[in-house]
Amino acid sequence: MPEHVHLLLSEPERGNPSLVLAAFKQAFAHRLRRELRAQTGVHADALWSTPVAVGHVWQRRFYDFVVFSENKRVEKLRYMHRNPVQRGLVLEPQQQLWSSFRHYVYGERGAVLVNEIGRTAVCIRKIS
Repeated sequence: MPEHVHLLLSEPERGNPSLVLAAFKQAFAHRLRRELRAQTGVHADALWSTPVAVGHVWQRRFYDFVVFSENKRVEKLRYMHRNPVQRGLVLEPQQQLWSSFRHYVYGERGAVLVNEIGRTAVCIRKIS
């Protein structure tokens, strides 16, 4: 998604999900700002409007939801896969580059790393 990201994570072995997400967001923001500076030769601040201009890439908080069952996990995956279609970014879920859809439906490795033992059954159906 252009302005947010969906992640389906398992509980970390050490720490808590908030710390894991904070580390992920911080590493991504540092890398993004470093690459933008290298590409432009100027501070990334000139490329962005507030709040990135003042040093922020991410919002302060995230929405989390505990998934207790396989049915709820599949429901969340379906939502994540359909979201780009519903937002009008692509016509079909398999067209979204930054998605795990092709992994779950076709078993293909894509831009999104899916690190799990079992495979969830995700059915394709027309979205109206």
